[in-house]
Amino acid sequence: MGSLLVALQLGLLLLQAAWAAPRIFQGAIPLVAGAAAGLSVALAAWTLRHNRLGNFNIRPLPKASGLLVTSGPYRWIRHPMYTSLLLGAAALAGISEPFAGWLTWSALALVLFLKSTLEERWMREKHPDYGAYAASSKRFLPWLF
Repeated sequence: MGSLLVALQLGLLLLQAAWAAPRIFQGAIPLVAGAAAGLSVALAAWTLRHNRLGNFNIRPLPKASGLLVTSGPYRWIRHPMYTSLLLGAAALAGISEPFAGWLTWSALALVLFLKSTLEERWMREKHPDYGAYAASSKRFLPWLF
C-alpha cells in the first residue's frame, strides 16, 4: 500500500507540473503562486536542516535506524515535507487551468493524508514517544490540522 501511495503521489505531482508548464514557460506566474512556491522551498530546506536525508524515507515505512525528530518545523508539524509538497502543488494549481489544477491538488492531499496515516501507525510502533509527540503537534498545518 505504501508503494502505491508513493507512485500516486509522484504521478499527481508530475501531472500537476505538466499542466502548469505552458504558463510557467510563458512567465505567467501569479504572485500568490510564486509566494506559495517560495514557502514550499523554504519549508523543505528548513525540514532538511532538522531531519537529514538519511533519516527519512519517501515510503511511509520508517527507516530501521531512523530517529524521531521533534525540532525545527517538526515542533509544530509532524509531516512538514508533505506540507511543503502541498504548498508547491498549490503553486502549480494556481498557475494551471483552475479545475484540473485544484482537482489534482485535492487528489494529492488525499494521497498524502492516507500516506501520513500509514506512516503514523508505523511510527507509533517504532517510537514509543510518538503518541505524546502527536498529541502536541498537528499533522500538516500548525495549530489547525
